Amino acid sequence: MSGVRIGIDFDNTIICYDKVFAAVARQRGLVPEGWVGLKTELRDLLRSRAGGELAWQGLQGFVYGKGIGGAEIYPGVRDFLAACRKAGSSVYIVSHKTRFGHQDPERVDLREAARDWLKGAGLIDVADAALAPGDVYFEDTLAAKVERLAGLQLDIFIDDLVDVFEQPHFPKATRSILFTQSRAPHPHHCQPIATWADISRGVFAP
Repeated sequence: MSGVRIGIDFDNTIICYDKVFAAVARQRGLVPEGWVGLKTELRDLLRSRAGGELAWQGLQGFVYGKGIGGAEIYPGVRDFLAACRKAGSSVYIVSHKTRFGHQDPERVDLREAARDWLKGAGLIDVADAALAPGDVYFEDTLAAKVERLAGLQLDIFIDDLVDVFEQPHFPKATRSILFTQSRAPHPHHCQPIATWADISRGVFAP
């Protein structure tokens, strides 16, 4: 695998927000005390209410910015990055992330918050890190994200969103790994994998 170029999405692929979204929603009285659930379940619940889209956007703006410290790294990400280092693979983060969140009165810089989280998690700016700070890209739009990953000439890209792989200019030569636990039908060119341990086996198995 030496020389293989691997791209990874950031939100909901490297970083898991499920617990912090639930905690902040409880603090804001958006869900009953004791409510637990996935980020997607919370999103759908809020959007089902009148004014729920604005409440959801405000929640996102806080969690992705000021509240990002409560988010966790997905199990297996560190092991995967260690395997990339051992194999001599190049790794890049390519994310669709605007600089500021919707409905965030504090105007927290979401990209700086993400970089600070990456530093705190030991994924950049530490000895033997698999990622260099210059290999982390945040783009304003989904189209710009796909243009970036195409320009990087990646062999593999890992993302939790089918939409990325369905973009018309997504490079056909790039292997598409969809990080998902969903059993719903997926595009034939996407390989759905539920855990990072399984991704590691799929990428680095002899």
